[in-house]
Amino acid sequence: MKEALILAAGRGTRLMPLTSNTPKPLIEVNGKPFLFYVIKNLHKAGITDLKIIVGYKKEKIAEFLKRYNIKATLIFQEEQKGTGHAVLTSRKYMGKEFLVVSGDNLFSSNDIKAIANNKSDYVIGALKHENPEQYGVLITRKNKLISIVEKPKVFVGNLINVGLYKFHHHIFSVLENIKESERGEIELTDAITQIAQTHHFEVFPLKDYWLDLGKKEDIPKIAEFLKKVGE
Repeated sequence: MKEALILAAGRGTRLMPLTSNTPKPLIEVNGKPFLFYVIKNLHKAGITDLKIIVGYKKEKIAEFLKRYNIKATLIFQEEQKGTGHAVLTSRKYMGKEFLVVSGDNLFSSNDIKAIANNKSDYVIGALKHENPEQYGVLITRKNKLISIVEKPKVFVGNLINVGLYKFHHHIFSVLENIKESERGEIELTDAITQIAQTHHFEVFPLKDYWLDLGKKEDIPKIAEFLKKVGE
């Protein structure tokens, strides 16, 4: 499997003013846009057929690809109506099976490759976290996903969704029937929970790392870590 969809359409309001003129995935870390590292690790994992969902400052993503001589298909999401809507926007571009990753999340090439090569049609990356209440928590039975509880107010587990997925094309049929959430978005996790009721949805605990470019304080930590691992 060689195909991945990178979600890079959001504005990144928590990183303002850094994102006032730049898409969040293009914020520089150690002199290179964060998205450079995301694509580099996808390539190292053998994922070379890249599609990128763009929206906010989309021309900057196009310039980035040209500057670094990276081949990718840009797919424009006119309205930012959630991650589920972003994935649905890519429907006519994607093959039978593909990875989905956010442009502001970085994973090791080893973990990416392991998920890509997993025999299940559906796989979700997971990680044990000391503050699970801030994330989507995975309810599992052995290595099978049962459901996702978003930001639980009471403890239901500490295995969280890190936003790295392998999907079968069938997910588009599910996404088109998902109702908008209270915040007016099509939630990818709603589709995932629905699929988990009828299909085996493999839970893959990461072996290496997950770097999340969420707020300004994350940038120096990510920079230091990338130096350590030689990225």
